[in-house]
Amino acid sequence: MHDDAGPQEPAVVPLDEPADGVPDVVVADADLTRAVQALAGGSGPTAVDAERASGYRYGQRTYLVQIRRAGAGTWLIDPIAQPDLSAVSDALRGSQWVLHAASQDLPGLAEQQMVPDAIFDTELAARLLGMPRVGLAAVVADTLGRGLAKEHSAVDWSTRPLHPDWLRYAALDVELLVEVRDVLAGRLEEAGKAEWARQEFEAVRTAPLPAPRVDPWRRTSGLHAVRSTRGLAVVRSLWEARDADARRRDISPGRVLPDAAIVAAAQALPRTVADLVALKQFSGKGTRRRADQWFAAVDQALALPERALPSLRGPGTPGPPPQRVWKERDPAAAARLVAAKAVIAEAAETYRVPAENLLQPDLLRRTCWSPPEPLSRTGVQDALLDGGARPWQVDLLAGPLAEALVTLG
Repeated sequence: MHDDAGPQEPAVVPLDEPADGVPDVVVADADLTRAVQALAGGSGPTAVDAERASGYRYGQRTYLVQIRRAGAGTWLIDPIAQPDLSAVSDALRGSQWVLHAASQDLPGLAEQQMVPDAIFDTELAARLLGMPRVGLAAVVADTLGRGLAKEHSAVDWSTRPLHPDWLRYAALDVELLVEVRDVLAGRLEEAGKAEWARQEFEAVRTAPLPAPRVDPWRRTSGLHAVRSTRGLAVVRSLWEARDADARRRDISPGRVLPDAAIVAAAQALPRTVADLVALKQFSGKGTRRRADQWFAAVDQALALPERALPSLRGPGTPGPPPQRVWKERDPAAAARLVAAKAVIAEAAETYRVPAENLLQPDLLRRTCWSPPEPLSRTGVQDALLDGGARPWQVDLLAGPLAEALVTLG
């Protein structure tokens, strides 16, 4: 009798408890001093993680910092009680920080004055290696054969005191991170991608904070259903009122007023408070309690003169237009983009790297919309470097992209 089930995945051993137990949370000054001394006396890379309260609180503030280093153990630090962690950062000078999805944690850590000298991003390394799943639990299972539970990843980390089970989860997040780094670093060397990773990590570490968005209210989910400039004015007015309220109360804007309610009001253009609360999206107890506040925002938008209404298209932004209009506006650019995407897709398959990690999609679009003149390998190379591409990306792609674009003329 033959077994047709195919090869079995190796068993994953659950990781249920930190090796040294769950440490107490650092709150007092004396405990922070102990943490700093221990971390300064440790050795080798340092595992670092941060927990936020996305979906619960306004913004992306850090509510717990987890650190583990050989010889120092694991430390859980409350950055609300200890907002200045520059001493921790100083204690780790010269140590490579190991993070998973570093771009998500570094901005918040910088607010606590924690800035690394060097990083290793285990998620980014997994992407460069072409691993099919790059979440932390999947990467830990793939590299070490250990099972890491993630059931507390979306809890409200602003809660005080933090639940013991959450603290166990937080400690486990950094328990094996350095060991994962060691395995991934070896794989990167074997694949000839270690230098690629080094350049990518440094780009993440030194990335500037994103510039404020123009008209952030235009990112309201479902905005495409609002077809009038008056309706857009209602969206803008409600979004701004909601944002101010959410900021003041330190609550996620979506919990103050859902996007669906904003869009519903923009479509209905209610003329009275009664009209507003008659909308299904405004029938909830909390929403009805603030109905006067929301209607005031709607009424303000309804009273605006025509000249003050926002445009349907939105403000002009630098760079190419939406891809859906390329064929109509510039057929040659549309053809260049098709050819360039084919080059990227082939390279992604050859090197087993996701297309978006081979080259930033926005940079690819910009290069195809406004190609360098003269159109040559050197021109494409310079355009990619000027647009922020890393040297390894330019080495791989400048030649094939130039060949594809030159062929089109």
